[in-house]
Formats: sequence, C-alpha cells, structure tokens
Amino acid sequence: MKNLDYGIIGNCRTAALVSKTGSIDWFCLPDFDSPSVFAKLLDEEKGGSFHFEVSDEYTITQSYHGHTNMLLTRFDSPENGFIVFDYMPRYQTEANRYYMPPEIHRYIRVTRGRPVVRIIYDPKINYAREEVRHEIVGSYIKTHSAEDSEDKIYLYSSFDPEVVISREEIELTGHHFFLLSYNQKLMTVDINRILLEYERTKVYWLNFVNRSRDYLQYNDMIKRSLLVLRLLSYQESGAMLAAVTTSLPESIGENRNWDYRFCWLRDASMSIDTLLFMKQRATAERFIGFVKRILKSSRNETIQIMYGIRGERELTEEELPHLSGYEGSRPVRIGNAAYYQEQNDSIGYLLDVIYKYYLYFPGTLDEVEEIWEIIKNLVRSVLAAWDKPDRSIWEFRTRKMHFVFSKVMSWVAVDRASLIAELLHRDSYAEKWRREADMIKAEVHEKGWNEELQCFTQAYGNTDYDSSLLLMQFYDFIEPDNERYVKTVKAIKKHLYHEGLMYRYKAEDDFGVPTSSFTICTFWLIEALYKIGEIEEAREIFEKMISYSNHLGLYSEDLDFKTKRQLGNFPQAYSHLAFINTAVLFSEEKHLSKFIRP
Repeated sequence: MKNLDYGIIGNCRTAALVSKTGSIDWFCLPDFDSPSVFAKLLDEEKGGSFHFEVSDEYTITQSYHGHTNMLLTRFDSPENGFIVFDYMPRYQTEANRYYMPPEIHRYIRVTRGRPVVRIIYDPKINYAREEVRHEIVGSYIKTHSAEDSEDKIYLYSSFDPEVVISREEIELTGHHFFLLSYNQKLMTVDINRILLEYERTKVYWLNFVNRSRDYLQYNDMIKRSLLVLRLLSYQESGAMLAAVTTSLPESIGENRNWDYRFCWLRDASMSIDTLLFMKQRATAERFIGFVKRILKSSRNETIQIMYGIRGERELTEEELPHLSGYEGSRPVRIGNAAYYQEQNDSIGYLLDVIYKYYLYFPGTLDEVEEIWEIIKNLVRSVLAAWDKPDRSIWEFRTRKMHFVFSKVMSWVAVDRASLIAELLHRDSYAEKWRREADMIKAEVHEKGWNEELQCFTQAYGNTDYDSSLLLMQFYDFIEPDNERYVKTVKAIKKHLYHEGLMYRYKAEDDFGVPTSSFTICTFWLIEALYKIGEIEEAREIFEKMISYSNHLGLYSEDLDFKTKRQLGNFPQAYSHLAFINTAVLFSEEKHLSKFIRP
C-alpha cells in the first residue's frame, strides 16, 4: 500500500511533488495547469521521474528547511552521506517584482565520505503522450518532444551531461547541482548562482512566515499549512488552486478522479478568509483583484463556480487513456466538467470574504465603487437562484435538489451584502437585502428542519445527513448554543462519524455510496463540537487528525477510514485551511509583549 508521502515545492507559478526518497514524480511546466513533464504519480512506468538511485545500505529521510518551502532529502549510509535541497526560486527584486522562473533547483551537498549514485533523469513531455529526444548542447541537455522540437525543457548541471543521459554511476564529492528549466538560461549557471538563489529564496519564505500570527501550540504545523496555502496561490492572477494534482483517486480503484488545478470560488474564498486571519493581506488583495477581473469580464454572464487560474471560463474535461492512473485508478482526467454546474452556495463564500475585505482593508474610492457594482450584480444572481434546486457543495453530476446548505450560503451572500451596504451607508439596499436574507433564513428553518429526526437534513424533504451543515454556525446562520444546531451536530456525528473520521454524506450519489472520508469534514466536526461545548472530545479527535498527516505534516483531500492512508488530490487547500482554523481553537496566540521585560 502506498501513501501520499510527498513534499511540495513551488514558487506560486508552478509546483512539483517530491517523494520521500527524493524522486520528482509530478511536475507541470511552465504553470500549475500546464502538461506534466514528470507524471510517475499517475503511471509508474510511463509517467517519468527524476530521482537518485543508491544502494540499499542508505537510509533516506526528509524534512523542510525550517519554515520554508524548501525540501531536504537526506541520504545516509554508515560511511557516506549527502543531502538534496529541492526548491523553486522565488523572491522580490529591487523593482518590487517577483522572480519566479518556471524551474527547479536541486542542490546536492556531500556531508561525509564519497557517495556513489546513479541519476535517473526521465522526463516525459505532455502528460507522457509523446516520445522525447535528448540533445547535448554545450554544457546543458535539451530535451524535446519527438513530434514538436519547440516543446522542450533544459537541464543544466555540474555533472557531465553524457554521464547523466547514460545513467552511469557517479561518485559525489563537494557540491553539485541540477537546474531544470522551461526556458533557456541567459545567465551563467554555476554553483555560485545556485547558492545565491537558494539564500534569496530561503529569506523570502522566512519573511513570509514571520509576518503571520504565532501560536504557543501547534505552531509548526500551522505555519506549514500556511506555507502550503501560499504555494497554491497563482502569482500572475491571484487565483487560488484547490490542489496541484489531477486524478488522484478518492478511493483506490474507483473513478472519482478529478483535476483540481483550478480556482473554485468556494475553496479559494475559504482559503483567503484563513489567510486574512493569519495577517497575509497581500495574498488576499491579489485574490480580490482576480475576482474583480472575472466579474467585470462576465458582467452579463452567469457567475461560474470555478475558473481557470487566469480566469478562463471553459475547462473542458478529457481523459488520458494511455496513463494507468494512481495505483491503477482510471480514468486520468484533465479539465473539469463541473465548471458549468449550478451551485447556489458559491457566491456566499465570496461575499463573506469581500465583506471582511471591506471591513479590514478599505480601498480607494474608485476600488470601493467598483466592488460595490460587483456586489449588486452578485446579489441579483443569488436572489434569482436561491429558491431553485442546485447540485450542492458536493457537485452532484446527475441530480439537483433543494440542498439546505446551498440555502444557508445564499443567506450568507445576502446577509453580507446587507452588512457591506451598511458600511457604505447605502441604507435602502441594506434594508431591502436584510428583508430578503430574513426570508431565506425563515424558509430554511421551516423546510430544512426535520421534526421527526430532530435535525437539519441534507435537502428539503429528505432524511439524509450532511457534514456541510456543521458550518451553519461558522457563517453565523445560527448560534452554536441554539438547540437546533446542537441537535444537528450530535445527529451528524452519530450517523456520519466512522472509524475516527467523517463521511461527507452516506446517501448514494452519481458513483454510489462514498467509501472514503473527506478530510475537511472531520475538521468541521472538531470545530462544531468545540463550539457546542464538547471541547475535550473535539481535542481528542484533533490530536488523532494530526497523526493522519503525512511525514511532512501535509494533507490530501481524503483519508481511508480503515488504514488512514491519504487519498485524493494533494496537497489540498481545503484541508490545510481547515487545519489552521481548527488548530487555533486549541492554542493561544503568542504575543511578543509577553516575552519582553518592562
């Protein structure tokens, strides 16, 4: 049985997954959503990877370099040892712009002895759909598609290129490097350049983390989750990705395999909400900018639940039948057909974030006016759709119902719009929208509450339980001590909590009954239990969830109920934002004043 024992490196343009043995098994160039050049993650034989072969006497361990997104893989034997430092350059230049080229640096430092390794450099361009050719040009290797010589990548190294291509054994001494780039480098690439980029990138990440809140408990894992969320932000547009992978299955051998390299308004808004709380204003501002551009460009079009990372509206889904899939879980998909679905909850998250943005970061008059026009359009969309069936937060593909949580988030949308109107002294809008919000809330209490079951149910008129309803208090729809909420939390826990983890729901969907746990749902349960006063039980479940992260503290989308192995796309923004939100419940923020003597 495999687990998602990977680390992520990236620079807010693209990212790569490096296995716990130092193999790059997933990497897309030049951007997050570009075709892969390494995809062993999705096909052991065809996908391609970049790794180091050593003898069995070596022990391999892995960690991050402190609070950075730079990964260290240590190879140690009784007599020899070396470290591979993997990172993607990212730092601010003197012109206050970001240097973040589409490339990976692999810096190799010998720690003792004279290690012998074999380097396996095996790129497979365009999701391994095309054969590749290697050409040695001076001191670098140019690898290109056999079908299109312009589809190419460049490998620079301190090693002899012939030795790299032939995969001969190499005796390591001193310092070495690889630089794998989408573009030909115009500056001299040598060890001094690599070390300079290493230090600049390290300082960037340390400064990023230093600007956020500190906690007395769980601080390292909170910071790791924060670093993951930052990596999932696309610098060029401000879009937030759900994850950097595609088609990692929710359950092995099943076909719930989706491409998550896009920006869901729901996931992104919740991520930005958490980043705002952690004092990461710049990332929030970029996302608001992304939203403004999308909404301005689609002023007369329907608001979608998700977009491409540059704001693309069409995300056509296709299958890659030549790839066997993660542990044989087919199909492998790129694109995502959910982009045209009706999900009435989406705008609620968005307006919740925009409200907080107005509250904490008031912009210039023209910015305020521009967003105000957007808000009015969003509210019109919500009021036209909230009373109609939709496909819910869970994106059912073949059915629509009156999902209770979609109604709750429609209330959130109108409620937050009313609060924004109050802030802007638009009293007539505030009053009108408050009446509309009250009407939505009244209907949810009337039709969403099941008197016989004594809880809110998944949809009007049905008897199914749904984890998303745990969020009703989080968005202030209902007070946590309200009898109806307390009963709903206890009923959901009774029916959906299994083997220490939560089902999303147990109702049959388009693909049958779910067989894995959606990671964020367990975090939702923890917070709900905490809010209704079941603090010790909440803490106990939280401690177990910490043990289910991988060796680097990373979380995927799903967990197997029995084995607790990680499943689904990875690392998942949803899971990491939920970890932060939950961890801070059990910790005390560290204030510098506590540690300074008067």
